[in-house]
This record gives sequence, C-alpha cells and structure tokens, in this order.
Amino acid sequence: MAHIHHFDHGWITPTISYVLSVLGSMLALTCAVRLRAAKTRGERIWWLVLASVSLGGTGIWSMHFVAMLGFSVDGSPIRYDVGLTAASAIIAVAAVAVGLSIAALGTGARNARIVTGGVISGLGVAGMHYTGMAAMHLNGEISYGMARVGLSIAIAVVAATVALWLAVTVHTPFIIFVSALVMGVAVNGMHFTGMSAMGVQVEATASQPGGASASSMIIAIGLGVVFAIIGLAYALLAAPTEEDRAAAAYLASRRDGLAAAEAAAEAQAQARPQFGGPRETFGGNREGGIHAGSWRGGSQGGNRDGGNRDGSYRDGGGNGDGSGNRSGRNGDSQSTFGGNRESQQESARPNKSGLSSGSWTYRDRSAGR
Repeated sequence: MAHIHHFDHGWITPTISYVLSVLGSMLALTCAVRLRAAKTRGERIWWLVLASVSLGGTGIWSMHFVAMLGFSVDGSPIRYDVGLTAASAIIAVAAVAVGLSIAALGTGARNARIVTGGVISGLGVAGMHYTGMAAMHLNGEISYGMARVGLSIAIAVVAATVALWLAVTVHTPFIIFVSALVMGVAVNGMHFTGMSAMGVQVEATASQPGGASASSMIIAIGLGVVFAIIGLAYALLAAPTEEDRAAAAYLASRRDGLAAAEAAAEAQAQARPQFGGPRETFGGNREGGIHAGSWRGGSQGGNRDGGNRDGSYRDGGGNGDGSGNRSGRNGDSQSTFGGNRESQQESARPNKSGLSSGSWTYRDRSAGR
C-alpha cells in the first residue's frame, strides 16, 4: 500500500476548509431564519435555494474540494474528472435542498420532519463525498475500509440532522455563529473520517492518469466560490428582515392614520356652521332682540354719550323695555319711542321680550328737580 498524505500542504488546507464550512453554515442558517419568516411561495423558494447553495455548495462541497488539495499519494500524480467533480457539487446542493424543504416547510411533527430530512441530506452528503473520490484518478487501485465508510456515513447523517434542527430553531446571530462552528467541526470530521477509510495500491506505470490537475481547477473553483459567497452575502444583507417589515408596516399605519385624521378634520371644518359677520348696533328692535355685535360705549349701545349720565347698570345686561338703544336716553334728551323722562324703573318688571330679571335701571335726575 502506498503512503497517503492528507495534509500535504500543512495546516493551510484544513484551516481553509474549516473556515469555508463555518462560513457556509452561517449563511445557510441565516437564510433558514428568513425562510421560516417568508410570507409568499416565491420568497420561500428563494431562501431555500440560497440556504441550499450556502450549506451544500460552500459549507460542504467547497470544503471537500479544498481539503482534497492537501491529499497526495506517494508514487502517483492525481488528476480529477471534471464531470464527476461538478456532479458531486450538484448532489450536495440538491440533498441539502430536499432535506431542508422537508424539515422547514413540510407537514407533520417537527422532530419527524427533521429526522427524515437529516437522513436524506446526510446520505446525499456522503454520496457527494464518495462521488468526489470517484472523480479522483491516479496510477493505482483505490480501496475502502467498510467500517470507516459506515462511520463516515453515520457522521454525515447525524451532522445533517443537527444542521437541520439548528436551521428550524435558531434565531439570534450569536447562536447562529456558535452553531456554525459546531457544524464546521462535524462536516470536516465526516470528510476526514471518509478519507481515512481509503487505501491506495500504486501500480508501476509511466503513463499519466487522465483528467484535470488540481492546480488547473483551483483557480476556476476558487473564483466561483468567492463570487458565490459575495453574492449570497449581498442577497442576504439586501433582503428586508422581519423587523424591517414590522417597522415599515408600523410607519405605513402611522401615515394612514395621520392622513385619515387630516381628512376628518377638514371634513369637520367644512361642515361646521360659520358664525360672525358684520357687527350691528344695539337697538332698533323694541322687543329687545340682540342681533350681533357687542356691548360698547358710544353709539353702539346705551346713550349717545356712552350710557346714562348718572345712571348705572345694576343686575347685568338687558333693559327695561327690551333694548339698550337710543330710546333710553335721559337728561335733556327725549325718548325716541315714547319713553317717559320722569320714569324711573327701580324693579325688574317683565318687559316685552319676556325678561323678568337682569334689567338695567333708567334714572332721570330731573325727577328730583
């Protein structure tokens, strides 16, 4: 058996693979939060696709491929089948999409949905891993220890189930971050467990295995991963959150309420009767009708000179015979409607307007002459 190196480039490849798995898990869990809060079918499909690409594409497949860059076998170069490599990526994304749709959007008991989705996703992740291994070409024969293969599949199922449980339960950013750290450990653990099950018997041959070299694929795959992460992060940050929707709904309700209040106030102002108009002088009506205006000195009420010369108002407004007009003058003037200069109204007798109190007293100093 040939000697196998899993960390041919030292700590660089396992570190990058772990960072990718954590980053993909964080994006996937955040998208899952948006998926649960989605209101329409289109929104749910959108967030399901983003979550599946984040976890299946970035968190699992990209991690797997970067970790494979540190894999080498003494005595044989390694090449990769491009078609099978691409198929392994599709398997990972599709498996996560099916499992997440069952766990997050399915019907029935939640725990049963999570377990069902976890089994499907875990088997899909294991299928992705061994499809990627089948895409590897070298001068030799590859064999697997079935016990470790079974262990790697079990780890994949458990890790996928835990990932789906987190996807339908976590909400806060801190819990999402901690969960992503745990998921990164589980995904990398599954990968290296599966890799440890492999053995290679190198065949002595001068021919080169067919396929693309890792260095020729790393540039294209690396650029694709970078653009995928940037696109996912942009889509995630640009999309409104549940808090954004609630704030927008609150502001809209406040605007509607303000507009309704303004409309009601305007309608009330238009329906209110209009008071006021030109002021009129008191008097003119013997029956004491006060049309409009106010009590004033001068020519608007009482006498021409602003009231009785020595008279006084006793109990409020009104007059003895119905109005405080020029007909109530005393002194040397004459009453215009037959008032008696000698008369003095000491008590509030009923007048023609029906007022029995609150009259003003008219005195004449000539009565004492």
